[in-house]
Amino acid sequence: MRQFGTTLAIDTPGRGLQEITRPVVRWLEGCGLRDGLLTLFVRHTSASLLIQENADPDVRGDLDRFFARLVPDGDALFRHRDEGPDDMPAHVRAALTATQLSIPVAAGRLALGTWQGIYLWEHRQRAHRREVALQAMGD
Repeated sequence: MRQFGTTLAIDTPGRGLQEITRPVVRWLEGCGLRDGLLTLFVRHTSASLLIQENADPDVRGDLDRFFARLVPDGDALFRHRDEGPDDMPAHVRAALTATQLSIPVAAGRLALGTWQGIYLWEHRQRAHRREVALQAMGD
């Protein structure tokens, strides 16, 4: 069994889903792994990871609008506002989604479905540089 690791730096433009499938696939191809498991972990408390449809951009917009309704910025319920009205809502959005993903690797490729892509979901309004740790294990 072999093991590989790296960290991707992703610059986000602000709130929204940013597809990161291509840089993840490029890195995995460089590892030469045939079969195994890829784990991704976002190293932040106000961003998350998601596997979602990558064909219709309306899906990403609909998810953003749903979360805006579910966890609105500036909600009086929240006391933690150190970095503005989107601070605590961003933490709640990250808590409701995932900070880690595991994806099987088969025959040198991610075992994603036809319309699936890997997304970094920025939950803050302003741009950030996010880190996603990648760990691949297998043969």
